[in-house]
Amino acid sequence: MGEEKFVENPDYPIELSDDTISEAVKKYPFIVVDCWAEWCGPCRMLGPVIESLAKKHQGEIVFAKLDVEKNSQTAAEYGIRSIPNLLVFKDGTKVGDIVGAMPEDKLLERIRTFK
Repeated sequence: MGEEKFVENPDYPIELSDDTISEAVKKYPFIVVDCWAEWCGPCRMLGPVIESLAKKHQGEIVFAKLDVEKNSQTAAEYGIRSIPNLLVFKDGTKVGDIVGAMPEDKLLERIRTFK
């Protein structure tokens, strides 16, 4: 298993996989995992939004990306049917899903409802 060390307060979306998602969810008190795929147009539109939020909310919210094409186990485990799908975890437990691309302010508003 890869010994990826997760940094304390990343200001960028960290890359996750089937092997590392549970470790990340345990480590970070509040983490939003962007489940995406290369061929998904709305996912590519959401990418820069996630990067911007990661910078602006460093130390408050950790953002991560998980390619569902390469990590089908996680997609199956969380019942991901359409992407982009953001999985929101608080204190190690999944507290919600946010499905679809949206502007940064709307997305942040939705994320904060789970905090």
